[in-house]
Amino acid sequence: MKQYPADKIRNVAIVGHGGSGKTMLVEHMLYTAGAIDRVGTVDAGNTQSDYDPLEIRRKISVSASVVPLEWHEHKINLIDVPGYPDFIGDLHGVARVVESMIIVVEAKADLDVGFELAWDIAEEYGLAKCIFVNKLERDNADFDGLMNTLHERYGRKIVGVQIPIGHQAAFSGVLDLLNMKVYKGKDRGVEIEDVPSGYADEAAERREKMMDAAAEGDDELAMKYLEGEELNPLEIEHGLLVGTENGRVVPVLLGSAASGIGVATLLDRIIGELPSPKDKPKSFDGNEIKPDPDGPLAAFCFKSTADPYVGKINFLRVFSGSIKTDQVVLNVNREREERLHNIYYPHGKGQEGAILVQAGDICAIAKLQDTHTGDTLTGSKEKVMLPPIAFPDPIYRIAIRPATKADEDKMGPALGKILEEDPTLRYVRDSSLHQEVLEGMGDIHLDNTIEKLKVRFGVTVTTEDAKVPYKETIRASAKAQGRHKRQTGGKGQFGDCWIELSPLGRGEGFVFENKVVGGSIPKNFIPAVEKGIRETMEHGFLAGFQVVDVKATVYDGSYHDVDSSEMAFKIAGSLAFKAAAEKANPIILEPVMAVEVDVPDDCVGDVVGDLNGRRGHLQGMDPIAPGKTRVRAQVPMATMMRYALDLRSITKGRGRFKTTLDHYGELPHPEVQKLVAEFEKNRVAQEDH
Repeated sequence: MKQYPADKIRNVAIVGHGGSGKTMLVEHMLYTAGAIDRVGTVDAGNTQSDYDPLEIRRKISVSASVVPLEWHEHKINLIDVPGYPDFIGDLHGVARVVESMIIVVEAKADLDVGFELAWDIAEEYGLAKCIFVNKLERDNADFDGLMNTLHERYGRKIVGVQIPIGHQAAFSGVLDLLNMKVYKGKDRGVEIEDVPSGYADEAAERREKMMDAAAEGDDELAMKYLEGEELNPLEIEHGLLVGTENGRVVPVLLGSAASGIGVATLLDRIIGELPSPKDKPKSFDGNEIKPDPDGPLAAFCFKSTADPYVGKINFLRVFSGSIKTDQVVLNVNREREERLHNIYYPHGKGQEGAILVQAGDICAIAKLQDTHTGDTLTGSKEKVMLPPIAFPDPIYRIAIRPATKADEDKMGPALGKILEEDPTLRYVRDSSLHQEVLEGMGDIHLDNTIEKLKVRFGVTVTTEDAKVPYKETIRASAKAQGRHKRQTGGKGQFGDCWIELSPLGRGEGFVFENKVVGGSIPKNFIPAVEKGIRETMEHGFLAGFQVVDVKATVYDGSYHDVDSSEMAFKIAGSLAFKAAAEKANPIILEPVMAVEVDVPDDCVGDVVGDLNGRRGHLQGMDPIAPGKTRVRAQVPMATMMRYALDLRSITKGRGRFKTTLDHYGELPHPEVQKLVAEFEKNRVAQEDH
């Protein structure tokens, strides 16, 4: 593939709801452009962009895939992005490096959650947008209903630039309002015809609206149009390009990703109406970075993959400057130099070697030593650092356990590689709960990660519910004796101490104080008493949870000249602590989360009712956008463990939420009784075993 200047490159994300037809659209675009010789299918598992074994088995995209093509002396870098919300991390990463998104939507009156999510992220990142209406050949296709919904939701910026020829099963082509021609046939076999008489009036009316939108994008065109002159196709296309760049216009094209109808005109419009890196240079922290191949190097890693055979692969967008084979660059985030040995253009599951990659283009580099997603490669003098990608925090968690000793040895390194590949995953070893917790964006996301461990790295894990990190504490002061005496024929064991427990404020932890006077306990045994108390606090005294916010004061005791030892006083300290804690009005504390839920207005009542049912306390509601409300509440973590799945059901996938630990609050007595009973049941079962 030859070199292209920035003004001849289009970096385009293909996005939309899962199952909307993105992958097949990409497949037909590649075939139409001559980049591949035959069209694969998702069902057959032989498409260019879904090549991972997990994608082939599940028949969904689980990872963004870069597939370039050449069309009319331009290079188009298509990035097929997963449509399921569980894989939203790739959507954020790709949004940082493209200038535009094509949102694929089915021809039906209601909009899927994937469409809304893609639209919101395109708005957040300031990207140009284009809509491709797919599945017009379906029996229930409703193009007019969809256009009405889009206009109601987004207003005048929605601009139809094509009309379908035929309805549902009779759909056979598109009437392009720019050239006033009908394009029939599919893929490479397009036939151009004049506008049928039955469509003439509708085409004239809709073309008028398209010219209105185009004129608004450019002041000179606006003056000409207002003076009554009709705009020619080149002027209309220029006006649509300017309007699309600044977000005032969202062109709506249409076709069939299953048959290839409308694909050739879509490629034409990508070149004509979607911005190049030169048209829409990126700005970071208020600083614009122009795609100058001779400028200071700024190459950004937006995605990494871990392959057990090839090793690590980093996907880069070159924003400024150029990179070439064997060049030494600086990873400015880690202050480490990297040598670029293996540069290539990714082609989905294939690749093409590259010697030089210039500003505006996308490439991949294998076997970089210390470069990760979000890092910037630059020159040693310029040290340009681009801000990292703001990935969403995980919202769903499970506990995992290696199935065998061999799996235990391999799990850590394998998880490390997967975590580097997917920044929306998090792995936590919780020593207090004796669990290894995997956190992600949903059940499908974590299922895919577990399957990836097995398929790629040969690591099998079992799963269980993640435990809630309850804490134990006391509400009153109490004193108790701990006395350990044992005589077994030889040297005996003797330790005796009195301690007083008193409660501390939330978050104050643990305080130990020695008030022994007169040598009733020798000073060298005092640390053993403290150690016995601390170890007991780790395992709890009520239901097996860590004890917090307690002050322990040892103030008296006794010892034996021969039989006393550190171990004896350690046991005595533990016994004294347990005895005092039982008399000190013990309670269990539960983690309470600050929860923010963003939902459509028509779901607010259901969401608030559900949070109340989770023992939540409503903190307020704020409008955040037309038709959307943010609900704020404090909710116990124990009731939020499956909230990602439940909210998806309540809002049909349109709700978003995030949680942060707010405080620890007292657990209601009925819930305490349940935990204590469960703890005792497990303890007895272990003793019997």
